[in-house]
Amino acid sequence: MAAAAAPQLFRGVPLNHRLRLSNHHHRRLHVVSFITPLRRPTLNSATKSNHSTHRSDASVSSAASLAGSDEAVLALRVPERAKQEKKVEDRGSKRKWRVKMKEILRDVGPISLLAKEILHTDRYMDGQRLSAEHERVVVQKLLAYHPRYEDKIGCGIDSIIVDQHPTFKHTRCLFVVRTDGAWIDFSYQKCLRDYIRSKFPAHAEKFIRAHLKRGSGTNTAS
Repeated sequence: MAAAAAPQLFRGVPLNHRLRLSNHHHRRLHVVSFITPLRRPTLNSATKSNHSTHRSDASVSSAASLAGSDEAVLALRVPERAKQEKKVEDRGSKRKWRVKMKEILRDVGPISLLAKEILHTDRYMDGQRLSAEHERVVVQKLLAYHPRYEDKIGCGIDSIIVDQHPTFKHTRCLFVVRTDGAWIDFSYQKCLRDYIRSKFPAHAEKFIRAHLKRGSGTNTAS
């Protein structure tokens, strides 16, 4: 109908105008044919199920990712926490050691000072016997703890004297004078070490390394 009506509409219109109008009419038809409403695709139950599964997988993946990040943060925090705990433990150990060191020094300090006074001052001349009080303290708190005590006293103790070391000149040490008249030297530092080991076994070696280093004094007796 439209095709038949078109020639009647174009009567009396110049040819070139007819061509333009005809072309314009065809373009409008093409445009109308292309402008058709787009319908959203309908999802069947299988497709809906797939979408639901994808969303569920995405949620699981997201949760796993969060869990992984939490574990990573925890893994970073654990060593740091261990370091802090180690520092606290070290501070506690150092504090306990200082307390114990002071206790040992209070115990052995007086006898150590007495031995140094006897050997390194002019309180006693070479070959002089110790006073009864000093002799008692030296025998009970030093000589009794010598690792070779039995060898040192032999047949028995007559007295304790101070004199020059038989090998190392200008070095004085303590001597046991036995009941048979024989002399034998002994090291007061060896006595102190064994005394500390017997009374403070858990802290003895550390204290000895810090305060009774070998070769730090002039006492070279055995």
